[in-house]
Amino acid sequence: MDILGATLRVCVDDLETAVPFYERLAGGPALRFERGGVQVAAVGCFLLMSGPEAELEILRKVAATIAVKDVDEAHRVLTELGAHIVAGPVGTPVGRNLIAMHPDGMVYEYVDKRG
Repeated sequence: MDILGATLRVCVDDLETAVPFYERLAGGPALRFERGGVQVAAVGCFLLMSGPEAELEILRKVAATIAVKDVDEAHRVLTELGAHIVAGPVGTPVGRNLIAMHPDGMVYEYVDKRG
């Protein structure tokens, strides 16, 4: 499985206040989108999320987002290594993802950019 990088997930109270800080920190503009009532801004290696507390409570359980070349391959490798696939693979606005719980209890999102 090819891991291409990782994104740190940050829940913030006010996205409009947080984005300028992270844009300056990362040296580039935020890519913004909305998913399931949560406003999201991707800035460099940070994924800022703001929205209803009930949604953020769920999102906080995922430690990081890991970019992979192929989510199907990640699914196969994770399953072989004893991870529990919590959700997916499913399509997203920019590719596909799955949520996996590793044998140590840590939960990660795996994403690819395939259609």
